Amino acid sequence: MRTHRQMRWTAAAVGAGLAAGILSAPVAAAEEVPDLPGAISVWQVPDRVGPAQSAHPDAARYARQHPGSVPFGVNDFTCTPTAVHPRPVVLVHGTDSNAYSDWASLGPRLAGSGYCVFALNYGGEPGGDNYGTEDMTVSAGQLAQFVDEVRDATAAAEVDIVGYSQGATVARYYVNRLGGAAAVDQWIGLASPTYGGTLFGLVPVLEQTPGGMQWAREAIPPDLVSPALEQQAQGSSFLDDLNGGADTVPGTRYTTIGSRLDEVIQPATNIALRDGSATNLMIGDLCPSNQSGHFRMPYDEYTVELVMGVLDPAQAGAPPCTVVPAGTGVLEMILTEKF
Repeated sequence: MRTHRQMRWTAAAVGAGLAAGILSAPVAAAEEVPDLPGAISVWQVPDRVGPAQSAHPDAARYARQHPGSVPFGVNDFTCTPTAVHPRPVVLVHGTDSNAYSDWASLGPRLAGSGYCVFALNYGGEPGGDNYGTEDMTVSAGQLAQFVDEVRDATAAAEVDIVGYSQGATVARYYVNRLGGAAAVDQWIGLASPTYGGTLFGLVPVLEQTPGGMQWAREAIPPDLVSPALEQQAQGSSFLDDLNGGADTVPGTRYTTIGSRLDEVIQPATNIALRDGSATNLMIGDLCPSNQSGHFRMPYDEYTVELVMGVLDPAQAGAPPCTVVPAGTGVLEMILTEKF
């Protein structure tokens, strides 16, 4: 497993030494990339191959028991793109998660359909158990390096990116702010916190209460309010910068796939991109009987087929529209993460 580090030189020695002691994989030399002063974040290319999964809780449980796992067919750096699928697909996981837990369904499906598929673990706190918790600006720089590695290995001029939850926003920051539009043909945001969430109205109340956000930072356990989570709140300076002027840039095609019953992003209208060139899809509008929410979406058969169709409309089939009650999988996901 290749493990990468990015940090300021002032923190490099401490950060690298700490990470080397807690990660079982060999540690590569520290690399400087654009970051914030004092930022420390670790990322890795997982290579411990695990089986395909059909349910998010099962994948999350397996990932916790097998750190550094990657879904079958993903991160094969000997893969050669075909004329049918000339662009590798890069999968970007969500908050407090990893490449295996979020992509053990879609990853093997794409690989089995002839795509070269890749996924990284980004934004990890040294010594932490998971990824997608640290500053998203730094995480976007990590994704930029990973995409360069994928393009070098496959000789592909461009890639397509599918990001889930925070991963969608990290990927869009890379495309919009770090020059990624030159290397990304399609950006697909699955359950994307495009304009952030309000945590069912809690964030606006705290923001309007003198000292409210500071109180929340001190009162709520740090592992529940990571830097990345704060940046995904509606009205955060990170999102204001990313969406300022326009939320897309020329050169890349943008598609969001969301749910009006998203348990995390409320109001659900914050999922959609607001530039006219973007395509915004809601699974409940396309299949009213499917009421999947945020946590189920990357393992929902209808949604997975919808992503496949966006990536390759010429080979798109009709996604299976079946009954999925609201809240399906939420309790199981919570229990898996906490016990």
